Amino acid sequence: MVLRGANLIGLTFYNYNLKLNTKAKKHDILSVSQNNLYISQKTINFATANIRHTYFSRMRQSAMTQRYHTLYFIILSLLLIVFFVIDIMVGQIQLDWTNPIHQQVFMSLRLPKALTAVIAGIGLSLSGLMMQTLFRNPLAGPYILGVSSGATLGVAVVLMIGTFFGIAHPSNWATIAAAIIGSSIILLFVLAISHKVKNSVSLLIVGMMIGSIASAVVNIIQNYADPDALKLFIVWTFGSLTSVGWEELQVLTPIFLIGTIIALCLIKPLNGMLLGDNYAQSLGVNVSRTRLLIILATGLLAGGITAFTGPIAFLGIAVPHIARGLFKTSSHNIVMPATILIGATLLLLCDILSGLTTYPLPISTVSALFGAPIVIWIIIKK
Repeated sequence: MVLRGANLIGLTFYNYNLKLNTKAKKHDILSVSQNNLYISQKTINFATANIRHTYFSRMRQSAMTQRYHTLYFIILSLLLIVFFVIDIMVGQIQLDWTNPIHQQVFMSLRLPKALTAVIAGIGLSLSGLMMQTLFRNPLAGPYILGVSSGATLGVAVVLMIGTFFGIAHPSNWATIAAAIIGSSIILLFVLAISHKVKNSVSLLIVGMMIGSIASAVVNIIQNYADPDALKLFIVWTFGSLTSVGWEELQVLTPIFLIGTIIALCLIKPLNGMLLGDNYAQSLGVNVSRTRLLIILATGLLAGGITAFTGPIAFLGIAVPHIARGLFKTSSHNIVMPATILIGATLLLLCDILSGLTTYPLPISTVSALFGAPIVIWIIIKK
């Protein structure tokens, strides 16, 4: 009986201790779980706060960038208006608004010249931007496909070969028509080749070779040309905005508007082509059609403007880089409007500077003084 009582007491104590240990273990497990849950909650709160901080920082940075872009666009728009007014007011003579002759000078010469500067600056700059995106080459310009060389060849034929057929001094319209025909032939040839050549680099080389062939033919014509006709041709190659009047603007403006509208419609495909044709195709961009439209728009803008004003150097190469550097982006949503404003403003400035000398400088010479240093900087940077 005593032994049974002792065993019963021992078993009771054992069960009691087991219950205590079980409760202690449950308490420890519960404490550990609560600690882990607390740590997890802290981690989640920290991560959430970090995400919020990053999100709001990016939002603030994006808002600040948008404010800067808006400010730059406002400044460029004001500069464009100011330079346009200065360009029509400054010249060899000071305008007297009570003088009928001065009023005629303003309406027939200075106002069309300023409008031509705006059109040419926008058109050449847009062409350069599209060519740089298409070929992914920072030194590509509006004349890289030989369109300007075709226009030059057409003018050379009319001015220098025309003397052999008794056409000593062809009209301004004859020169313009010849330039348009020459640039159109080269443009159609490049468009036909682009159907066969799918590689943009190969197309670039083909365009350069076509331009070289046209330039070689021009050199041959110059070698046998009449000295007076050769002088007229050399003067045309300097580029001029004064030869465009209201009648010429009625033809140039529709060509310019069609090319500009095509360029503006290509903003999204051009953004896709920034990282290559394969990436653009993955975004659903029809690369072949986009390339054809780029070539067509460039041909209309560069070829049409060259036909009326002559070649204007470096503007199409330099302006897109100025726009990218100023706005710190390559997105065509920003760069294309900036290129339009900067191109028009810069060519107006070149026209103002060219008219400050006793004998007005060729517009192509002044634009080269602005554009060439930028091209040198691009080469050094790359």
